[in-house]
Amino acid sequence: MNALRRLVVLLCGSDPKLRRTLQYWAATCVLYVACIALLLLQVSEGMADPAAADKLVTFGGSGALLFYVLIRVSGRLKLAPDQLAVSQAVFSLACGMAAYAISGPLRGAMLIMTVVVIVFCMFAAKPRQTLLLTIAALAGMGATMYRMQASDPQRYPPMTELITFGYLAGALLSTAVLSGEMSKLRARLKRQRRELSEALDTIRVLATVDELTSLVNRRRMHEVLEAEERRQSDGRQGGKGACIALLDIDFFKQVNDRYGHATGDAVLRSFSSTARACLRGGDVLARWGGEEFLLLLPDAAPEDARVVLERMAERIHGMQVAGLPDRRISFSAGLATRRAGEPFADAIHRADKALYQAKEAGRDRIVLA
Repeated sequence: MNALRRLVVLLCGSDPKLRRTLQYWAATCVLYVACIALLLLQVSEGMADPAAADKLVTFGGSGALLFYVLIRVSGRLKLAPDQLAVSQAVFSLACGMAAYAISGPLRGAMLIMTVVVIVFCMFAAKPRQTLLLTIAALAGMGATMYRMQASDPQRYPPMTELITFGYLAGALLSTAVLSGEMSKLRARLKRQRRELSEALDTIRVLATVDELTSLVNRRRMHEVLEAEERRQSDGRQGGKGACIALLDIDFFKQVNDRYGHATGDAVLRSFSSTARACLRGGDVLARWGGEEFLLLLPDAAPEDARVVLERMAERIHGMQVAGLPDRRISFSAGLATRRAGEPFADAIHRADKALYQAKEAGRDRIVLA
């Protein structure tokens, strides 16, 4: 199995874009094989010149192999997919013109293949390139028809060739117009897909992050706590448990009432950024509601958690908020250690009681449950 995988990588590479281009090449090869088989059948029925058919088969097969090599090394040669597509289309159109010249009574079938070549280009070439290919196909096939009716009017009647060319022109020009519309549709779908992806990213952020403070929101914090519970129940928490702290900005309502909600929002933003800068690597701070915050300190003993909270309090005391030049910001905190097997909801409840005690004792302090 590994040998087969290595062979696939050797032949098709590992780059998804390269493999997609090779898939298009493989599809054209299937078309080549089908046309070669039908051409050989024409030869066996005496409808085509054997020598000319052999030359065309050799030319077509060699060209297909050459394009495989070009696609495989396109990264080194810096060949863009649309360049490769246009080159293959030109080659296929040349083969179609040669097949038309030697196919005798079945030459009209070659015109179908000409349209198919242009249709293939709709998926890789740009609209302008497809239009130029259409013009080139009409010019080349027109020249081939003119030459054949001039050199062999019995087998290629001039009026028949003229009418046939008219049908071909209508089909190719219609295909070119459809190609342009398809290209616009693809561009529109690509733009909508990009906009949808950006909208989904925004929704994910809004679903997990508090818009004002850029902290984890309450919904996301519940998920974090559940994950921490599972981690500890699996015995992966190490030698220490986890601590939970509830923080409440002191006299925040007075700030809103006296200075306005814009200043209150500025306090919340400054508090959040300053507090987050004091955390350890695995700590998670969430906005729990209003001016209340929940702090998870995994793998932390109570003394470790208190050090974090005291460092946080010191930084908050020195915090400067625009519009509050003379007001010192502080917070009260209730700290609880999660007991073995205890749901975090119970630890939060105990931390909430400790927070209430901190407020009753005069605020700006940390109380351990």
